[in-house]
Formats: sequence, structure tokens, C-alpha cells
Amino acid sequence: MTTDTISTAADTPKAAGFISSRRWLLWSGIAALCAWVLVPIYLVALGALGGRQGVYIWPKTGLPTGISLEPFILFLKTEGVVQSFLNSLGAAGITVALSILLGAPAGYALARYDFRGKDSYRLLVLLTRAFPLAILALPLTVSFIRLGLYDTILGVGLIHTVLALPFAALVTHGIFLGVPKELEEAAWVFGCTRIQAFFKVVAPLALPGIVATAVFAFVISWNEVFAASVLTVRNRTLTAYLLTVLSESPMHYRFAGGLMLILPSVVFIFAVRRYLFAIWGISSK
Repeated sequence: MTTDTISTAADTPKAAGFISSRRWLLWSGIAALCAWVLVPIYLVALGALGGRQGVYIWPKTGLPTGISLEPFILFLKTEGVVQSFLNSLGAAGITVALSILLGAPAGYALARYDFRGKDSYRLLVLLTRAFPLAILALPLTVSFIRLGLYDTILGVGLIHTVLALPFAALVTHGIFLGVPKELEEAAWVFGCTRIQAFFKVVAPLALPGIVATAVFAFVISWNEVFAASVLTVRNRTLTAYLLTVLSESPMHYRFAGGLMLILPSVVFIFAVRRYLFAIWGISSK
């Protein structure tokens, strides 16, 4: 037996132990992250579906008893809840559509074309988020009243688009950089125009990233509360409605409102999960 063989045999247990430790740390981190995300959702659901007992019972049980949909149904029957929920969906839909329609072309231009001031333009895109929305509340309100957009879902959707658009442009910029330009050039050689090459070659490859951008825009719109509270009176989104109506409501009604805010985002993300998994090369089947 040579010296190298003896050394390798001695190092093998150490290497195996190191790999085992790294694997344990990895799975521990995953478990901690899942607990960080799922435990609050579980507690909100317990308070929403368990009534007063579910809110105040301590210690919390792993398999709660007395779960009922009645508190949640009563919350849904509250005047204005369903309408505000639909208003939130409408504003989020406008935000997603405009963020993709405007952000994706901007990201593609940043990724494919060189022009003077390109780096400054990317910096300015980010700087648009440097201004607190509270500073712009008064001039925005005056402008929206003059334009007839005050207290409308379209107006709220436009403001949410302004919040989501800078990140949409920068995220799609990175996505389009990952698509080889040679594929487009090959499509041009075979007779495709630039627009045809984009929709037939680039867009399908960039679809997971575009979907991730849509998820980001949806979450921004769905969770935003300040602009929706300032720019609406009757047509409030769900977050603005809950802020004004449930401040003095029973705790289990507040938890029901929190669950109402969580579920659409979870459902939306679950619906597009296969596109999100495709970013990391994970199969959703």
C-alpha cells in the first residue's frame, strides 16, 4: 500500500463527515426557512377559522379542534369586503399587465442595445423608487382629481405600476441577458423579422423570468396600502378597506382579513409555480 493510498483512506472519513455536516446545515436552513414562512400563515389561519378560541388559546396545538368556516364566512358577508377584494384583483391585474407590457421591452432594450447614457438610465430607473410615496401624495391626488382618475381602480393600478415598473425593467433586463443573442441571429437568417424572432425564440426562453416579474408586480400591488388609502374613498382595495374598517373589529375578524390577503398571493404563485421552478431547472411534475 502506497503512501497516497493510506492518506486517501485516512481522509475519506473526514470528507464524508464534512459532506454530512454541510447536508445537515442545508436541510436545517431549509426547515428554518419553511417554518419562518409557514408558521405565521398557520397562526393567521387558526385565528381566522377558530373564532375567539382559536385566537386566544395557548399553547397552540398542532392539530387544532373547533375549526369552523363560520367566522370567515361572516367576515366575507361584511359589507364592502367582496367589492374591495375585486378592486384589489383589478388593480393587481392592471399592474401586472402594464409592468410586463412596459417593463419587458425596456429590459430587452437594455439587454440588447448599446446607447449613450445606458448606465445612467439604469440608475435613474432605480432612483424612481428613492422618492417616498408620502411626498408625492398631495400632487398625485390633485393630478388624479383633474384627470378624473381619483377614486378609480385604474388610478390605483397606475400608481402600483409606477412602483413595480423599475424592478420589472431591471429583472427582465437580467433575464434577456441570459438568452444568447446567437439564437436571435439564427432566426433572422431563416427569415424571421426582429419581432418574430423575439416572440418565437426569445420570449419562450425568457418566459419563466417574465412570470417571476409578474408575480413580483402582483405582490407589490396586492400588499400596497398607502396609495390605495389616499387615492380612493369608495372604491378601496382590500388592504385599504381593512385598514379603515377592521381597526376596532374583533381579533378573529382581523385574522380573517389577514387570511383573505394571504390566500390570493399563494394561489397566484402556486398557479405559475412551474414557470418559477424553470428558472432554477426544477421540474414541477
